[in-house]
Amino acid sequence: MVSPARYDGLADWYETWSERPAVAGFSSEAAAALVRLLGPGPGRCLDVGCGGGRLLVALSDAGWTPSGTDLSEDQLRVAGRRAGGIAEALVQADAVALPFADGAFDAAMAVLSDHHWPDRAAGLRELRRVASRRAVVLQCDLEPMMDFWLVRDYLTTFREAGMPMAELAGHLGAQRIEPVPIPHDCRDGFFVAYWRRPHAYLDPRVRDGISVFRLMPQAEVDEAIGRLRADLESGAWARNNADLLDREQLDLGFRLVVAEY
Repeated sequence: MVSPARYDGLADWYETWSERPAVAGFSSEAAAALVRLLGPGPGRCLDVGCGGGRLLVALSDAGWTPSGTDLSEDQLRVAGRRAGGIAEALVQADAVALPFADGAFDAAMAVLSDHHWPDRAAGLRELRRVASRRAVVLQCDLEPMMDFWLVRDYLTTFREAGMPMAELAGHLGAQRIEPVPIPHDCRDGFFVAYWRRPHAYLDPRVRDGISVFRLMPQAEVDEAIGRLRADLESGAWARNNADLLDREQLDLGFRLVVAEY
């Protein structure tokens, strides 16, 4: 899993600077799809990489008894503040060695966190091990993301080693993969959320909440953002991306990988 230091010290910032809805740590459409695939409770559900615990609230609202793990003590502090009264357990733990018995939960999930794990295959197998009924992973297929205008035209040096969706599904024992289109007014602040609102990427507060910008060399980010600013001022961005301006949603590679056991 990602180094805890990378997200320690940011938990309160995420709470004060973010367009995230009150019940989810990502777009409401994705949250609804995830809860739908998990099905209604009752049952015990584990969120691996729970961050500040927003999804724990959504799970509780759907009738589940939620638990969460994260490596960041700071994020777990916020999760405890938000969901301490409804969560069965909030545990600082590594995804590749979950401190739970086989089949301890009816369901387990990971939301945009497995790409941070030092051994993704092992972590996915752990997710499968602790879930007795189903496991769901929300993740992005990197091939469509590489054609996202921000990567294609500006962050041209960005490369992230990905795991093909079929391989991810294999480790999880999944039977299906469902696309999750991103709405143009997505209320979360992840990397592609502003695909129709390019001026947002000029704001350093927005970039500070996106791990891609934190992982790239600052000089490369500054150069890319400088070119984006110039293209927005000249109108070049609008001309080059005119086909996006009337789109309500866009498939940027986000997928729900679903396993039934």
